[in-house]
Amino acid sequence: MAFLRLEQVSKFYGDLCVVSEMSLEVEQGEFLSLLGPSGCGKTTTLQMIAGFAEVTSGRITLDGRDITHAKPNTRGLGIVFQSYALFPHMTVSENVAFGLTMRRVERSERDKRTREALALVKLDKYGDRYPRELSGGQRQRVALARALVIRPPVLLLDEPLSNLDAQLREEMQFELSNIQRRTGTTTIMVTHDQAEALSISDRVVVMQDGRATQIDAPYRMYEHPRTHFISRFVGKTNMLAATVSQGGSDSRIQVGPLTVPADDVGLRAGDPVCLSLRPEKLLPVAAGQGKLDGRVTTRYFLGSQWQYELDTPVGPLLMVTPNDGGAPHAPGDMVGLDWADNTLRILTDEAQP
Repeated sequence: MAFLRLEQVSKFYGDLCVVSEMSLEVEQGEFLSLLGPSGCGKTTTLQMIAGFAEVTSGRITLDGRDITHAKPNTRGLGIVFQSYALFPHMTVSENVAFGLTMRRVERSERDKRTREALALVKLDKYGDRYPRELSGGQRQRVALARALVIRPPVLLLDEPLSNLDAQLREEMQFELSNIQRRTGTTTIMVTHDQAEALSISDRVVVMQDGRATQIDAPYRMYEHPRTHFISRFVGKTNMLAATVSQGGSDSRIQVGPLTVPADDVGLRAGDPVCLSLRPEKLLPVAAGQGKLDGRVTTRYFLGSQWQYELDTPVGPLLMVTPNDGGAPHAPGDMVGLDWADNTLRILTDEAQP
């Protein structure tokens, strides 16, 4: 039985449906991310789990206990808010110990657990400082220590890294993952950053218009998106309008002048489909040696990679290649483009890119 379970959970504000029939099972010790654009219902889902938003219909259980209508302070969950919500008049140690103080934990035990929590987030030498004396990353660590010190069954993270600059955010996301692995705390994180979700989660829930559209491991989510929306939202992709030229076990798809093989997914001749091809799956070869040729229109240097925009017979394509130190392709160059057949994904939910 799942440790945390949401069964057909919905949330309405008047006639407005914010979350629709969300069903989700989270295993103990799992790191799960709710990923989606603003307004998709991910934060509301987290708030219903926390008890800050009332469930309109459905049921939430934690370790077999029904918490659907339980008050937030009786759920025992650890929560890190986007703003960190630290008490400015308290020291770092006092902030971390606050939850234990409210639970009337004995002083010696409280001090011991506070020291352990600060050591866990590498702030054991900062206990006497105040939040205003810390950097953004350090304040984020204090908020995390405060949430973990009560030893919660579930840790809820609401966009915990969004206030950090890009470099620190990348550093902290891996540190967050390491801390979660060491503690083994079941963790649910809300984020709109697909790279963040894919890099540190065991599973990702992509939400759109209040619904979970795909729940999967990060690798499968990226390599096998189920819908047009997921293919675009989870990473960059090339979307190509195509038509099934031959159905059955030996299916064929026509995209521009190309005919490409397809796995049998119930396609029928004449069906419109959309093909998804990730930019990094495109392999540059000599002109005339690939599946088609393209003319470079624009290039961008990304440090470890080069990103190219190309004009091709199947439409504009985006290609990303590693920076191997050699001379890049220049605008106007003709480049042959190749890719493995098994990297082309068929999306049948929407015909047009």
